[in-house]
Amino acid sequence: MCLGNPNKPQYNGGIIVNPELQNGSQGWSQLGNVKVDFTESGGNKFVIARGRNQSYDSVSQMVYLEKGLLYTFSAWLQVSQGNAPVRAVFKKNGEYKHAGSVIAESKCWSMLKGGLTVDESGPADLLFESEDISAEIWVDSVSLQPFTQEEWNSHHEQSINMKRKGAVRIRAVNSAGEPVPNATISILQNRLGFPFGCAVENNILGNQAYQDWFTKRFTVTTFGNEMKWYSTEVVRGKEDYSTADAMVKLFQQHGIAIRGHNIIWDNPIYQPSWVNALSVSDLYNAVKRRVFSVVTRYKGQLAGWDVVNENLHFSFLESKFGPKASYNVFAQAHALDPKTTMFMNEYNTLEQPGDPVATPARYLQKLRELQSIHMAGNIPLGIGLQCHFSTPNIPYMRSAIDTLAATGLPIWLTEVDVAAPPNVQANYFEQILREGHAHPQVKGMVTWAGYNPKGCYRMCLTDGNFRNLPTGDVVDKLLREWGGLSGQTTGLTDADGFFEASLFHGDYNLDISHPLTNSTASHSFKLASEDSNPSPSIVFRV
Repeated sequence: MCLGNPNKPQYNGGIIVNPELQNGSQGWSQLGNVKVDFTESGGNKFVIARGRNQSYDSVSQMVYLEKGLLYTFSAWLQVSQGNAPVRAVFKKNGEYKHAGSVIAESKCWSMLKGGLTVDESGPADLLFESEDISAEIWVDSVSLQPFTQEEWNSHHEQSINMKRKGAVRIRAVNSAGEPVPNATISILQNRLGFPFGCAVENNILGNQAYQDWFTKRFTVTTFGNEMKWYSTEVVRGKEDYSTADAMVKLFQQHGIAIRGHNIIWDNPIYQPSWVNALSVSDLYNAVKRRVFSVVTRYKGQLAGWDVVNENLHFSFLESKFGPKASYNVFAQAHALDPKTTMFMNEYNTLEQPGDPVATPARYLQKLRELQSIHMAGNIPLGIGLQCHFSTPNIPYMRSAIDTLAATGLPIWLTEVDVAAPPNVQANYFEQILREGHAHPQVKGMVTWAGYNPKGCYRMCLTDGNFRNLPTGDVVDKLLREWGGLSGQTTGLTDADGFFEASLFHGDYNLDISHPLTNSTASHSFKLASEDSNPSPSIVFRV
């Protein structure tokens, strides 16, 4: 939202001096060839950077950043005319570290939300950067708040307890309805409620060891290539879905959900080879046939569709058919499969704060365009975030998800992997998965690390014998924490016959027994999120 007046700074500004500009220039200075004015309008005090000659000419404040802390950042920004992307940047030792961005507007205030960590402690200059040097940048309500890792983890735990777990209350009674104390309760989780999975390719077909390893762990998958246009129509007019069909059958037999990836890829280099020779008219008809073919074939069978893949970075369709090309593909896919969520699927929205093409603000712009599609009601849209990380900026990741979560749309982390040195790769991978799992608006996660004998894309979870690599050990560690891998909870009923437990959402088998009566009872139940099911209260007669 763009507001007439900015909100108060988060955390009272944190370590920022004079965050609301109430004390004029205190703590603030100019950086570069720029005129800085401290002014007031309608009782609100703020600072303006005008007469800018370079993108980094800005109002600035020096701060001291500590290694090992996680910093959340926010500021309220405005520009003098039209709108312009503005980035928050920390200049440290001659390097520029991007902390977040927003498309600032004139005549109202927009909130920039971001974050950062640093590799070594030391001073840094905060500044606000925009390529549009004609724009004055107005700044107010600035905040930079440090958190320890323990504080960050505590927030994870609070969020998980609220959104990923539920309370179960069990009571054992005898045939007369009287409570049975000291009855043994055993609760075994059969299936994780939170969708967590891994991408695969066709080498899983016929490979029992791979299938056993996979189905023991995951509840959702994505096919790396087998549903893509270049795989299903190698020769124009000769469609072959046999491999994709076999994979769909395999995973349906195991109750594993499938994300549809993808209907069209907007990158020009990933089209079927015959596409480039087509006239615009023939290409238009070929695209329509492609959408109709793949969507009707798997209608109602998928957990979501990646509709026009990566169309913030690429514009193959738009270059041929104009600016509404992606809009039209979403509309056609929705008309053919109206109950399935239609996802944007993009990279660098979480991974790279410095990528101006795929910032949360740019993502929201495209999303609003798609939300204008009106057919039989609003199109069910989803936010797909690929998450191909190198070194993760966890505070920025959280802030970007927060920004997108304000839409209320489901968010999936769709292709999580890490390209990093072996000594840090598994640790980075765990940080990313934990951050995603702890966010209440993230509804599922898929790692992009399925085994391929020719080499995984950027990261493998196992070796060729399906023994875990360190990244695979991270998956198992988290599954055990989250109740997967047949997690078990045991205990005894109290004097009133009650047993209570806080459990992760999922499917459970419950056994109860009492040694003195030689009686047993069993029950199956599903613990779902609070918006679909109340926490169960189960009474057993023993």
